[in-house]
Amino acid sequence: MSSLQNASKLDAVELEIIRASLSGIVQEMQNSLFRTGFSTIVRESQDASCAITAPDGAVIAQHVVLPLHIGAFPACCEAVLRSYDDIQEGDAFLINHPYEGGSPHAPDMAVITPVFYEGELIAFCGSIAHKSDLGGPVPGSCSGQAKETFNEGLHLPAVRYQRGGRRDNEIERIIAANSRTPELVLGDIRGQLGCSRLGEERLIELIGKFGRDRTVASFARLLELSEMKMRAAITEWRDGRYEAERFIDDDGVELETPVRVHVVVEKKGDRLSFDFSGSADQTKGPANIRPPLVRAAIGYVLISLVDPNMFINSGLLRAFEMNAREGSVLNPRFPAPVNTYNPTVHALVEALYGALTDIVPELARADGCGSRSIILGGRNASTGKGYVQYEILGGGAGARASKDGESGTSVNQSNAKIAPIEIIESEFPTRILRFELIRDSGGAGKFRGGLGIRREYLNLEDARFSIRSTKHIIAPNGAAKGGSGRTGDIIINPDGDAPERLPTRYADYPLKAESCFRLDTPGGGGLGKAYERDVHLVLRDVQEGYVSIEGAKRDYGVVVDSGHGELAIDLRATEQLRQSHP
Repeated sequence: MSSLQNASKLDAVELEIIRASLSGIVQEMQNSLFRTGFSTIVRESQDASCAITAPDGAVIAQHVVLPLHIGAFPACCEAVLRSYDDIQEGDAFLINHPYEGGSPHAPDMAVITPVFYEGELIAFCGSIAHKSDLGGPVPGSCSGQAKETFNEGLHLPAVRYQRGGRRDNEIERIIAANSRTPELVLGDIRGQLGCSRLGEERLIELIGKFGRDRTVASFARLLELSEMKMRAAITEWRDGRYEAERFIDDDGVELETPVRVHVVVEKKGDRLSFDFSGSADQTKGPANIRPPLVRAAIGYVLISLVDPNMFINSGLLRAFEMNAREGSVLNPRFPAPVNTYNPTVHALVEALYGALTDIVPELARADGCGSRSIILGGRNASTGKGYVQYEILGGGAGARASKDGESGTSVNQSNAKIAPIEIIESEFPTRILRFELIRDSGGAGKFRGGLGIRREYLNLEDARFSIRSTKHIIAPNGAAKGGSGRTGDIIINPDGDAPERLPTRYADYPLKAESCFRLDTPGGGGLGKAYERDVHLVLRDVQEGYVSIEGAKRDYGVVVDSGHGELAIDLRATEQLRQSHP
């Protein structure tokens, strides 16, 4: 009996139980990975995702921490299937190659394990998690000046890591020999392997409850239902042709050349297509991204516009078509560098929102802060061991059609956490001197953009410093006549005699002991006319320190009086000022 025939015999209650069970299994895998993580990147920032896929690699269930991995998992599984025709129970595979598989960049290592039931391959369990260092010219393996993938650390095509449950120590020795932090990297990989084995056990238990045929049939049905739900939502949107574009500051090599990301969206009935042919050619520096990430970014945007709580699987990606021109920044030719990919994905996501909210204006949003990482590497004087301090930092989110943007947060697809100060200071030779929101950094509007953050560090030992960031030159756009968010900045010794400002992407700055550096992250754009913002909300922003008294008057036309020891609105002066505004 075919899977579709078996699927037709599943009643709605059974299907919902299986769906919820799959979601629970993946979440349990994820929790296991975070609990056993060796590095702060996995343990604290939670830069990882877990999934269950069908035998062909299609994602059946994913616990979404990092939405882009919905495109990466199928590509990684397909690479395993292309490379091995003798997959057996107890095998495990590693892959982190952006061109052979779907990893966003080399540090994102996938561990894939097959799931067998009575001798038949029925699924894969897998995880993708960021590694602290896989070699290359700079600590952290993310050089902002890389000109080809060979500058970006160790790349593994699909390789067998375990056979019959026995680990291949030769592969571990190769990885360890190429890493500045071998214990952390191998510890995280083994944690990934453990969470996959846990997923296998839980999936076999699920089959024990519902039987092999009914469980496997539910996979196909869940993919079908996700596609149907997405197409049904698309059908309700108005037909038309829409386009938008965003720009990245630069590619890290050609510093004064913005990089264009352009999309044309055509919608007719339940069909939605995305054409990125107008985007820039592939870049010399590492701003390129591969098509699996482009597809995942589209999926992320559609999910957020239709139903952020929907069940996540590859069926959602079947509801649209896309074209990314070969040789472009969204479909580069090997060996074009890709390691600082995230700014490009943010530009892509915001271009997609810019085009799609012309179709659904009630879901409009302004641009956010993008994402950034700071990386310090050196040798710890106390332990004598190499270390890599890798932090992921957010800023202000863009305002939405009915709400202000959130402050000091991750935005869009970069859903990692900011590592706690206590953890950073206890594990690395550094002190954090300031960690605060930046007043007036959110774009003005009827709905205000979220505020960026300022994080200032005192470096205690000589280190090699790198940053991969965005929006230090090109500000986050406002929407519907809202103001732009404030741009970001990175300054070495900001209060010294010779402060030094670094570019958006920079690799291997020699940071001396007792040097300081200050990172300002961008604020989100505002939405709607600032003079239409409720004056009492402006007063609240001033009281809470989000907006200065000067900013309230300059940006919102609200005069705040502080002359009697308590902040209050001067209603007459405010009315006159707002009436005089064109």
